Amino acid sequence: MAAILSGELAEGTALPSVRTLARDLRISVITTTRAYTELATEGFIATVPGKGAYVLPLDSALVREQLLRQVEDGLQTALDAARRAGLDRDDLIQILDGLMHAEQQDAIR
Repeated sequence: MAAILSGELAEGTALPSVRTLARDLRISVITTTRAYTELATEGFIATVPGKGAYVLPLDSALVREQLLRQVEDGLQTALDAARRAGLDRDDLIQILDGLMHAEQQDAIR
């Protein structure tokens, strides 16, 4: 999914067959099939019987939803770590502001 969202895999790109991908990654065909099914369900790929799987055009609403999900997951991980460290809301906001400021400074350079 990350390769599709980043544009590394463009619209229309043919994906390897389930068996080829499973062999190359040394994982189960069942796992690979499940991954392709999830990508199809989420609207990232289409599977054409007898021809394979292809990357679909990105829907901006779908992309935004996926990115929001990634942000939520990252924030939940940060919140869990902050709770273990005894940080409160103000501490977290201060850290986030500092990170955003540093990113802005890097962009200026």
